[in-house]
Amino acid sequence: MATGTPQPAFVLVRPQMGENIGAAARAMWNFGLDRMRLVAPRDGWPNPRAVAMSSGAGRLLDEAQLAEDLPGALSDCTYVMATTARSRDLTKTIFTPEQAMIEARDRIARGEKVAVLFGPERAGLENDDISRANAIISVPVNPQFASLNLGQCVLLCAYEWQRAVGNAPAIQEELAGTDWANGEEIEHLAKHYEDRMEEAGFFFPEHKVASMKLNLRNMWSRMPLTRADVQMLHGMMRQIVRWKERDK
Repeated sequence: MATGTPQPAFVLVRPQMGENIGAAARAMWNFGLDRMRLVAPRDGWPNPRAVAMSSGAGRLLDEAQLAEDLPGALSDCTYVMATTARSRDLTKTIFTPEQAMIEARDRIARGEKVAVLFGPERAGLENDDISRANAIISVPVNPQFASLNLGQCVLLCAYEWQRAVGNAPAIQEELAGTDWANGEEIEHLAKHYEDRMEEAGFFFPEHKVASMKLNLRNMWSRMPLTRADVQMLHGMMRQIVRWKERDK
């Protein structure tokens, strides 16, 4: 299952519930990550509850590396980041999840092996765990309710990893089978409305006609119209005119 793509290892330190391990695996695989390491899981390993919760990411669990202690899990790593929502009496660089995954991407590109630590569900990572990390990842959560579920924390970091390495634009427009209207089409639409509205006596009084037409043209230019939109607006105006003429 391993993708072969350079990526950080996600290390779950003393995870307690198999369901949360499975949720973490699912979150990782959602964003193309498959390097899970487990340090002394409370209920032993393998864990059928983890597989049940992984929802299709079971092979990731099959390939998860098991270690008895944290030094063993980090023996081949050159840079380690520890996730925690609490302030610590340790001097460390503190990253947001977004900046942490950018840092991980850049270090991995230079040939380093990066690991991200996630603590047990009840109390999180201990100071002894964090002392082995080079930096901290701090999620900007509600300080009065700072505890994140293990799967949630893994999902946040996995999502930021995909953002750091992916090419997905921040904003996309789904045109649903059409294209944006060009200048000629917008000009024709504007002229159609202006002519019909002039026939209907809309532009009044005389001294305001020029500014009203200017505002109308400006309105069309501000609207992000597709060709389908333009065709519909032409049809609407034609139908209004036909309906009005029918009543004469």
